[in-house]
Amino acid sequence: MHIPVLLNEVINFLNLKEGDTVIDATINKAGHSKEICKQIGEMGTLIGIDLDQKSLDEAGRELEHSKCEVILQKNNFRNLDKVLEKVGIKKVNAILFDLGFSSNQMNKSGRGFSFQKDEPLLMTFKENPTEEDLTAREIVNNWEENSIADILYGYGEEKFSRQIARKIVEIRKEKQIETTMDLVKIIEKTIPNWYKHKKIHFATKTFQALRITVNDEIDALKEGLNKALNILRKEGRVAVISFHSIEDRIVKQFFRNKKEEGVGAIITKKPIISNRDEILKNPRSRSAKLRIFQKVL
Repeated sequence: MHIPVLLNEVINFLNLKEGDTVIDATINKAGHSKEICKQIGEMGTLIGIDLDQKSLDEAGRELEHSKCEVILQKNNFRNLDKVLEKVGIKKVNAILFDLGFSSNQMNKSGRGFSFQKDEPLLMTFKENPTEEDLTAREIVNNWEENSIADILYGYGEEKFSRQIARKIVEIRKEKQIETTMDLVKIIEKTIPNWYKHKKIHFATKTFQALRITVNDEIDALKEGLNKALNILRKEGRVAVISFHSIEDRIVKQFFRNKKEEGVGAIITKKPIISNRDEILKNPRSRSAKLRIFQKVL
């Protein structure tokens, strides 16, 4: 069962009213959206965005009996402006970004997101990637050692980034690195034994860094946040749930900059985190951080 993270906190801080127009920029299985629809009622409109068609289909089923108007769009949230133009809406009252990586994509995509399954090393959110699309396989087999090390450190905060990059380049001289298990074995050969027994799996940071790079997630987030404030009505709010420190730093700095520019106010002085009960029910919520910004212009 899909459990939406920080659901009550999101609903409370978005300050929703009947008749509002709201964007769920990462609708996934509509966990947050079902409650949003209850808040905005029959006169309200929910616009749900996701890159994954399966997620959109499932969201549609979940929202089938919701009272609000539901508009689902397959797109990247970096294109919020184009989505609104397409559906004929100019401004919205609230926007939610839940940046959590869906378990459905992790476990069922067949595109190599999980280091626990042996799958093609793709890691792209695109369901049917073409030869022109960047993949993790392209990175590990063709990028220079320094470039690989830089992304592992920059986007994964991997302390053994240099050693892993060196080993990748060494191994690929003998044979192409094609699957997730090929990569996991390389990482396992590279790192010290104590690193293999930490709470977080030793391949987690490398896989995170590759996924972020392949899907240009950092620039997409920056674009999405900028466009969110452009399409937000006065007094409207944007909520962002992040799950790792790189994203959280970007959101924190973005909100701080916009506050200094006089665009709005930071509603959450410190990020809201899950309480003990929620973490026990949903362990993935332990790393979630929620930040809220209100537009005043």
